[in-house]
Amino acid sequence: MTGRSGAPPHLRTAATLQQNQEPIVNDIPFVDTHVHFYDLGHPELRYSWLDPQLDHPVIGNIDAVKSRQYRPEDFLAESRFNHVSKAIHVQAALGSPDPVVETQWLSEGFERTGIPHGIIAHSNLMADDLEAELDRHAEFAGFRGIRDFSEGDYLVDERYRRGVRTLGARGLVASIDCLPETFSKVADLAASAPETSICVDHCGFPRQRDDEYFAFWKREMTEIAARPNTFIKVSGLGMVDQRWTLDSLRPWVDASIDLFGTDRTVFGSNWPLDRLFSSYSDLIQAYRTLISGYAPHEQLALFSGNAERIYDV
Repeated sequence: MTGRSGAPPHLRTAATLQQNQEPIVNDIPFVDTHVHFYDLGHPELRYSWLDPQLDHPVIGNIDAVKSRQYRPEDFLAESRFNHVSKAIHVQAALGSPDPVVETQWLSEGFERTGIPHGIIAHSNLMADDLEAELDRHAEFAGFRGIRDFSEGDYLVDERYRRGVRTLGARGLVASIDCLPETFSKVADLAASAPETSICVDHCGFPRQRDDEYFAFWKREMTEIAARPNTFIKVSGLGMVDQRWTLDSLRPWVDASIDLFGTDRTVFGSNWPLDRLFSSYSDLIQAYRTLISGYAPHEQLALFSGNAERIYDV
């Protein structure tokens, strides 16, 4: 994945790579499809990934984001110069006795601040009482879908697939955390639940950045993209590419859009976790630069229209 600029990687800024592109449209509204809010002082919510004694399984030490709270107010303060029009919250609480409490807490945040507009919550998709729990989530207007890491080889488990079909019957999104080694299972899952919109989070979480791995990732992702009920979320790439540049992000962004088209690609920040690797403005400006070669209506779809349609926000 060779770069297109002669500048050293650490000097390849948005300005450097803008030279041979269309002008960047900075006022296109951005729907951030992947944010996390939390309150470690909440009496009923647990966030095991923020445990002071634990390291992140991929990133390692994330102590710099282990503040006591990260609330909608904090996100608004960080993102306010980036034309963020809406935000989708993706399950942050892990290990809570009742996952509906997070949906309630986030809904209270929306009433207070106007965000998040959509909530991808947590429920055990294999549970016998799934429908009853989904009914409880649905009491809150922002509820839009489920992310469930689940247990075992869950992508091929019929109980999980039945749960994913249940989401589709309710018009809800299934947010899938996967790796390139499991992409074929995600494609089969999508085929088994054709009425469910299935989101591939974080570009499928590619763990390496060499050419051979990229070719493998793209080959396997092609199978998912062939399923019309799937879409891809460009987000979280900094978790492995921790000193990212425009050149290092470009292949993953370009390939994602090539495979899924400008109508099945959305963007997210993975904030505040990706604050470990850049400022919010740097990341969103990088996204704007990387899509600047598309027609204005396509840029609008990529940055906001697709998310508004898919998440109904």
